[in-house]
Amino acid sequence: MRPFEVTNRLVLGIALPMTFAYLTTPLLGIVDTAIIGQFGDAALLGGLAAGAIVFDVVFTTFNFLRAGTTGLVAQAFGRDDRLEEQAVLLRALLIAIVAGLVIVLLGPLINAGGILFIDPEPRVAEAMNAYVSVRILGAPLTLINYAILGYVLGRGEGLLGLLLQILLNGANIALSVLLGLYLGWGIAGVAWGTLGGEALSALVGFAILVRRFRQGPGVARSRVFDLPEIMRMVAMNRDIMIRSFSLLAVFALFTREGAQFGTLTLAANAVLMNFFLISSYFLDGLATAAEQLAGRAVGAHYEPAFRRSVRLTGLWGFGVALLMAGFFLLFGSDLVSLIARSPEVQAAAGIYLPWAAFISVAGVLAFQMDGVFIGATWSRDMRNMMLVSLAIYLVALYSLTAVFGNHGLWAALYVSLVARGMSLASILPRRTRQVFAS
Repeated sequence: MRPFEVTNRLVLGIALPMTFAYLTTPLLGIVDTAIIGQFGDAALLGGLAAGAIVFDVVFTTFNFLRAGTTGLVAQAFGRDDRLEEQAVLLRALLIAIVAGLVIVLLGPLINAGGILFIDPEPRVAEAMNAYVSVRILGAPLTLINYAILGYVLGRGEGLLGLLLQILLNGANIALSVLLGLYLGWGIAGVAWGTLGGEALSALVGFAILVRRFRQGPGVARSRVFDLPEIMRMVAMNRDIMIRSFSLLAVFALFTREGAQFGTLTLAANAVLMNFFLISSYFLDGLATAAEQLAGRAVGAHYEPAFRRSVRLTGLWGFGVALLMAGFFLLFGSDLVSLIARSPEVQAAAGIYLPWAAFISVAGVLAFQMDGVFIGATWSRDMRNMMLVSLAIYLVALYSLTAVFGNHGLWAALYVSLVARGMSLASILPRRTRQVFAS
């Protein structure tokens, strides 16, 4: 047992920097769109959007490298096992490099599959091909950055994580503007800018970690290639990947069913979902704090810290969610007007605005429990409860929308989020007893 105290300052010291880090991410899409928009060619914008969808799917598949690494490093940090921290990072980097090279080799097939699935017009497909064929070369760098960020967050170094994300996204933006706009490379320049940002972030991250590791004992190669530990990481990654795809299915079905109510309703839903995306960046920051603190407590085998981390991240999460709900109720109409210029879309969005305003409150427990279970490396429970909540969502989706239309669609999304959070919370006491009683 290695006791430590969980305080509000400790929670916010992780959550606040990572919230700001996550908030820099959507800025990339805005800048890239603005750069390509200067060329006045709708086909280029379409190709950029379609290419971004391809990478959303590809890199969501491997997001476990960040989450899984965070949980395992946090537990080693709690045990004060510096060598295992290094070993976890090196295993994650090995998986990142191998998986990244496989993605590069499969690049032409991924590109072709994306074009086949999206089925764009010829000029859009041409622009999409130019973007994907360049950006996919940076797949190993992207996955390496996932692993490095996972290690940093596992140690609770939120400020370093923020600096790495600012470097990544800032370099990405600067290079995209330089190559895409000033040098006139267009959509290929934006892709090369993204690749350059990933490369710079990976190099700086490597430099920081190499300098750190040189100051202590090195981890043995046999420990890095410990087969049971590698299989544990693979199993975790599999479970988190299944969970991520199930979550993607929820939002894909939400969009698909919204389209059945007409273009106006689809557009209104798309505008309002930005409220949830904004809220999710704040909730993700607190979920990251829950990951590190819960994992550290499990590694330290110190139940009071585990329980306090759950309590404090939950209190802060609900507080933030209520503030976000109040903000969107007060200023939601102004935000809708800023995003959508069409009076018809604004009017339609106003009808469903209360659903979007309170969705962060419905989802806060799901975000927090995800963080706790990732940190504790209870990935199988996450997978299973996500599949249960997906099944509940499907029932709610088709029953509520048949009666209440788009109101029923939003209600079904609420049901999904609440089911996800409550299902994990319901098994938390049992899992806590099992881990800390041994």
